[in-house]
Amino acid sequence: MPAEYFLLTFTLPTEFRALAWAHQSVVYEMLMRCCWETVRTFSQNDKQLQGRPGAIAVLHTNTRQLEFHPHVHLVMPAAALDGTRRQWRTKRRAKTKTGYLFNHKALAKVFRAKMLVAIEAAGLTLPRRYPEQWVVDCKSVGSGEKALIYLGRYLYRGVIAEKDIVACDNAQVSFRYRNAKTGKMQRRTVSGAHFLWLVLQHVLPKGFRRARNFGFLHPNCKRLIALLHLLLKFDPGQALPWFKKRPPILCARCGAVMMIVKTQLRSLFVEPVPIPVVSNGAMTV
Repeated sequence: MPAEYFLLTFTLPTEFRALAWAHQSVVYEMLMRCCWETVRTFSQNDKQLQGRPGAIAVLHTNTRQLEFHPHVHLVMPAAALDGTRRQWRTKRRAKTKTGYLFNHKALAKVFRAKMLVAIEAAGLTLPRRYPEQWVVDCKSVGSGEKALIYLGRYLYRGVIAEKDIVACDNAQVSFRYRNAKTGKMQRRTVSGAHFLWLVLQHVLPKGFRRARNFGFLHPNCKRLIALLHLLLKFDPGQALPWFKKRPPILCARCGAVMMIVKTQLRSLFVEPVPIPVVSNGAMTV
C-alpha cells in the first residue's frame, strides 16, 4: 500500500516461556491475537488514523542461536481505513528523519495487559514472578520490502539454513549465526542430539499457521486492495520492482486477453472403475 511501513516486534518475557512450551497451541494463538488487538486499538484511537489498520503477522519461536524465544513480528503500513466514512487515512511523517507510528512503551503496557487477561481467561496459571515492563519494538522500514523478505526467509527455509551448518563430525554439530549486537558471524558447537532438540523444539503444533494477515490486508480484502490501488493511483509493479503480476490467459482462438469469471475446483471423489470378472466363460461387471 502507498504508505510508510513499520516493523513491530512483540516479545514474550522469559518467565512465560515454560507456560508457552507446555501449552503451545493456546499461548501462540493468544500471542498473535493480542498483538493484533493492540495495534488495532492504537490505530482506532490515533488522531491521524482513526480507523481499522492492516498487518502481516509472523510467529517466531527461536533466537539466532536456536534457543526457545517466542515473539511475533508485525509488518503494517501507517494507514487505516474508516469504513463508516469511507476514508483512507495515513500517518503524516514527523519532522524528524525517522518515522513515528506509536509509542513503544505504551504498546508494551497494553500488550502486557491483554496477554495477562487472555492467559487467565484460558484457565492457565500465571508465573509467580514476571516483569512489570515488557518489550515491544517499533521501527520504520520504509516501503516494507526488506522487512517482508526478511520474514519470508523464515517461512521457507526453517529455523536455520543448510548453508549455516558448517560442520558435523565426532557427534558434534557446528553452525554459524550473526550476532545481533556486533553484526559479526559467530559459531556454536553442540552435540548432535542437542542440535536435533534445538531444531525440533520449534516445530509448531499441527495445523497452526505461523503467518497471518489482519485487517484490510486479509486475503478476503483483495477487491478492496485493488480498489485502493485504483483510487490512490498506485501501481505495485512500478513501486515494487520484485512484484510480479500473474501472466494473462489468452484465448486460444483469437488471442485476446481472457477474464476469469468463475473458478471451480475439481472434485476429490473419483467414481470407481468397473472391473470385468470372467467366470465359467461368462464375463460380468
